[in-house]
Amino acid sequence: MQHITEEVKKLFVSHFKMDPVGIDKLPQSGSDRIYFRLHTNDKTFIATYNNNIAENNTFINFSNHFKQANVPVPQIIAVNNTATIYIQEDFGDTSLLQVLEKEGHTDHVFSLFRKSLSALAHMQIVGDKGLQYDWCITSKEFGKRAILTDLLYFKYYFLDTLKIPYDKEKLIDDFEALATYLSHVDHKYFMFRDFQSRNIMIQNDEVKFIDYQGGMKGALQYDVASLLWQAKADLDDEWKTKLLYYYMDCVDALLKKPVDRSRFESQYNGYVLIRLLQVLGAYGFRGLFERKAHFLTSIPLALRNLKWFIQNKTFGITLPEFERLLLLCVDDDVIAKFTPVKASDTTALLVSIKSFSYLKSGYPADNTKNGGGYVFDCRGLLNPGRIEQYKTQSGQDKAVKDYLEQETKMPDFLNNVYNIVDISVEEYIKRGFENLSINFGCTGGQHRSVYAADALARHLRNKFGVKVEVDHTNKENWLKNL
Repeated sequence: MQHITEEVKKLFVSHFKMDPVGIDKLPQSGSDRIYFRLHTNDKTFIATYNNNIAENNTFINFSNHFKQANVPVPQIIAVNNTATIYIQEDFGDTSLLQVLEKEGHTDHVFSLFRKSLSALAHMQIVGDKGLQYDWCITSKEFGKRAILTDLLYFKYYFLDTLKIPYDKEKLIDDFEALATYLSHVDHKYFMFRDFQSRNIMIQNDEVKFIDYQGGMKGALQYDVASLLWQAKADLDDEWKTKLLYYYMDCVDALLKKPVDRSRFESQYNGYVLIRLLQVLGAYGFRGLFERKAHFLTSIPLALRNLKWFIQNKTFGITLPEFERLLLLCVDDDVIAKFTPVKASDTTALLVSIKSFSYLKSGYPADNTKNGGGYVFDCRGLLNPGRIEQYKTQSGQDKAVKDYLEQETKMPDFLNNVYNIVDISVEEYIKRGFENLSINFGCTGGQHRSVYAADALARHLRNKFGVKVEVDHTNKENWLKNL
């Protein structure tokens, strides 16, 4: 990592002819890209390191093209000779999703969605002019084959896990029919591919776009469906309808001939279905196969989203076997299967989570009637305490958190902890147990165990709403060093 940081600094100096005042490594998202924030006295910039040179070139070329078309994308400022590192304009840390989660469904948030859709229409239609689709990472167009791929992704990673019997040939016939229907839309322009509120940044109350390197030519409706039906955003039907009609107004203003709104909306509903199923496939893969707890907890919300859609929308084509299976997928018993038990006001269970030092204090005693619980040994993970700059910090400091999340196997460790502990918490809530103790130990009780204890507490509160107490038993010792 030090070598990468030095290469980032080298590129910055070669362009700006001065050293950055500071370099912060940013948390990684779902990709292998590594991000840095570079500081001068009055500005900040984002640097990206990525070994996938084809992906880098796509993002750089798309960005340069869209910038010339007045699309709100970051300016590319510098690229190194190997195209593994590039520096771009910094849009800050506030996404549209964060604004929505903070403010709720307010008039201000609604206006930001309108701005996003207006800028999207401009990107798709105006930005499409002169765009070289040879720059695309994989497919140049989201056509029938790509639609079938998303449908099969849903089939293999979610539908098949439910073990519902079905006629495979009839289902594939329905997939073929839907893919053919949706691939023959009236308007195909640039398709963002992952147009969701996490990829829309808010800076000075204006919208900015990031992460469009997966783009290709495709139906206008796909990106609108991605934004308005994002499960995490949880927009109500009135907002979705108003925003869809506003988007069509924006499109009409850019095209020579207005769209056929009835046909456009019917095909839009088809792309909503594709997007909902693609998301369920992703949740199934990450949650059911990779056993990542965050994705498992997202499945019930996605299923309820799909259920409402099936009950209230039509998508212009009859698909007997597929529609039958979709109804079975959103059955209340299926949703209940993925919905975690929630603690109520009368739930007796109290989960006590402690961090401790194997060397300084040893195992914490459990004085409850339960008489014991889990003890997880964190010493198999790389120790931040051996790094000079972290010795006076704890697992509650940002720099240490970043190190544990990005440089160690702590995320994998915790996913396994969640899978084990969740079984007990769910059963204890159902059976009326009063106590469960969970302990995390490391060498000094200051970094790894502290981080793990706090992370589990957040997980249990968010997933089960259960009462949790956290005690860092060696806190007095490590506070002396701060």
